[in-house]
Amino acid sequence: MAKVTRIKAKDSTPEKEPKNSSTKVVRSVKVKETKTSSKTSKAKKAEKPKKDEKSVSSAKEGKKPFILVRPFVYFGRYLKASWQEIRQVRWPSRKTTWKLFLAILVYTLIFVVVIMLLDALFSWLFNTVIS
Repeated sequence: MAKVTRIKAKDSTPEKEPKNSSTKVVRSVKVKETKTSSKTSKAKKAEKPKKDEKSVSSAKEGKKPFILVRPFVYFGRYLKASWQEIRQVRWPSRKTTWKLFLAILVYTLIFVVVIMLLDALFSWLFNTVIS
């Protein structure tokens, strides 16, 4: 049975580096929190509390656009969500794109040759059986 090692977040014992290893051990660094000045804490207290997100979102969901405008609203939401997804894509470099294109081209040519050979083989086989 394999030995299970648990790592705790509050583990403060430093790990020893192996002498003959080139790996580096990452150690956690503790950062002291600075106290905020009394001016900023007073300013925060003076701010008006924001409305609950739940009540705001329920108010938005309750309103439905006019029936003739709905398709345009939904299409606009779709375009906005699509644009957000496209911005998250990690696009390949030009060099990588060319490598992938050539790999697909070679792969396609190999299968074209295999299918042509199979077609010629089956054509010859059927012609010999029929004749």
